[in-house]
Amino acid sequence: MRLSNIWKYLIVIFGAALIACGFNLFLVPHQLLSGGVSGLSMLVNYFTPVDLSILYFVFNVPILVAGWFLLGKRFIVLSILSVVATTWFIAIVPVQPLASDSLLAAVFGGVLVGIGAGISFRAGGSSGGFDIVGSIVTRYRDFPVGSVLVAMNGLVILAAGYLQKDWNLALASMVSIFVTGKVVDMIHVSHFKVTVYIVTNETEALLEQLLVRPRGVTKIKTEGAFSHEPKDMLMTVTTRYELQELKRIIKQTDPKAFVNIVETVGVMGSFRRS
Repeated sequence: MRLSNIWKYLIVIFGAALIACGFNLFLVPHQLLSGGVSGLSMLVNYFTPVDLSILYFVFNVPILVAGWFLLGKRFIVLSILSVVATTWFIAIVPVQPLASDSLLAAVFGGVLVGIGAGISFRAGGSSGGFDIVGSIVTRYRDFPVGSVLVAMNGLVILAAGYLQKDWNLALASMVSIFVTGKVVDMIHVSHFKVTVYIVTNETEALLEQLLVRPRGVTKIKTEGAFSHEPKDMLMTVTTRYELQELKRIIKQTDPKAFVNIVETVGVMGSFRRS
């Protein structure tokens, strides 16, 4: 097993621990919801004697099966690891409030859950549940994952307010879900696009490195206005998450290359989002 894969597994397990701590130390003691499948699990747990860890695992199974066929085995293997690890951590982390105020619990619980879900996304998986549904949506539409999750979780909040007869808790849960979504978007930045212009004298060497990546490259003939020296300019659109790897390739191949990185508002046409 490659060291990079072991590192990804450890990151996913650490993310699962953060999610479970966000649940049991902040949200569950105040009967707040996290949203999505975990929120549904909490809602059922508040009204039945069934353990939260069992509900969380059972509700995730059909979504993991759907993700297996729509998102690929590698993504779902990491997601299964996250769900299993989260289930285990929920079972062993004691339900003990660290904050007496429900609003503070909502904010800090949302931050922990968002960090846990976000780093799972960065590792190539997810925390399961609506995260997988959100990943399916963003694979085919250019929406931020966190924003998709916030939209879907609104339905869970409406159900919570109606069933619990306490809209204060429902509104505090909405704060938690909003914070989670924003934290996920801060960490998981693959939906942010940048256009990179590379003026280089090492065109073929750079293309040899760049064309193995899942992004297209356009070669443009240019000329220095002062020196009148002909050069090539390579243009590629990539994600902010992949940008560091692209910078590393450029520095190794042509340290003297002039690089201009521009934030991209939108992309039309064929752009691989996976």
